[in-house]
Amino acid sequence: MTPALEIAVTSPAGAIVARDGGADRVELCVGLELGGLTPSQALVEMTHETGIPAHALVRCRPGGFVHDRDEVELMEREIRTVLRSGATGVVVGALREDRTLDQDALRRFVDAARSVSATAEITLHRAIDHAADPVAAVGPLEALGFTRVLTSGAAPTAVAGSGTIARMVEAAGHVQVMAGAGVTPADVQALVATGVAAVHLSAKRPAPDSAHAGVPMGGADDGSAHFVTDAEVVRAARTALDAH
Repeated sequence: MTPALEIAVTSPAGAIVARDGGADRVELCVGLELGGLTPSQALVEMTHETGIPAHALVRCRPGGFVHDRDEVELMEREIRTVLRSGATGVVVGALREDRTLDQDALRRFVDAARSVSATAEITLHRAIDHAADPVAAVGPLEALGFTRVLTSGAAPTAVAGSGTIARMVEAAGHVQVMAGAGVTPADVQALVATGVAAVHLSAKRPAPDSAHAGVPMGGADDGSAHFVTDAEVVRAARTALDAH
C-alpha cells in the first residue's frame, strides 16, 4: 500500500493547495514557525469546507510538552471544539518531567475525542521525539487508543532519524508511524524504506510581500515573512510517493 501524504497547513487556502496537489489529508494548525498551535474554530470550519480530511493540532502554547492541570483541561476542551467544528482527527501529546509519556493526560485527550466522535483519528505529535526513549514510548499507544504517531526519530530531521524511525515501526504494533520534520520530496523514498505508513511535510514557502520590519509585533517577531503552502512541493511529494 502506498504511504499516505499529509501536509501541514495553516489556512483554508493551504488546504486547497494540498487537496489539489494530491495530499490524503492535512494537519491544521496556526503558528507553524512555533511548531504549531491549536487552530481557531472558524479556521477548522472553513478548512472542513474544502473537503480534504483535516486533523487539528491541539497544543495550547509553544515550548515544552509538560503540561499542568489547567493546560490539560484547556486542551480537552479544544479537542472537543475542533472535532465539533469538522476536524476528522486531532494531534496531541504530553510528557512527564522524567520525559516519559504522560499517559494520564493522553488518556484524557483520547476520552475527550471519543466523547465527540467514535471514529476520530488520534495522532501523537512530536512530543515523542523529546521522550527519553522514543522507541519504548510507542509501546503503550495502541492500548491508549492512538491511531498513529508523528516522529522524526528524535533527530532534527526525519531523514537523519530514519534508523530510529524504522525501529519505531517495528515496535508500534497496529499504530501507524508517520515520518515528519524537514522533509522534502527528495527524502520521500528513503523514508518510505523505513516502513512508515505516512509522510508528513509542510511544503511551505515564504508568502510574497509578507515580511515587515521596523516595529516588532512581539518578542519572537524578527520581521520575517509568513509561510504559505507550495503547490509544486506538494505535487512533487505526491509523485515521489506514487513512484514507490
